[in-house]
Amino acid sequence: MTAIQLNAEILRNMSIIAEDEHLLRRVAKYLRKVVAEKKSDPTLMTKEEFFARVDEAREEIRQGKGKRFSNPEEMNAWLNSL
Repeated sequence: MTAIQLNAEILRNMSIIAEDEHLLRRVAKYLRKVVAEKKSDPTLMTKEEFFARVDEAREEIRQGKGKRFSNPEEMNAWLNSL
């Protein structure tokens, strides 16, 4: 489903919810919960933030700050040590 389709579906449902105060309260409570989860999850980021981190990692590799492993076991040992 595209973002446009999702927006249309949300708006259709909101027109139904807007007529019922009890549903509005439930939706508002749920939305507060969703927003709080997003704010507390450090792995969530925008596309721009993601690509900025990729660019930063590439620059670190160019500067020789990257990690190299000669085999998968060595890499797994390093990952398990984190």
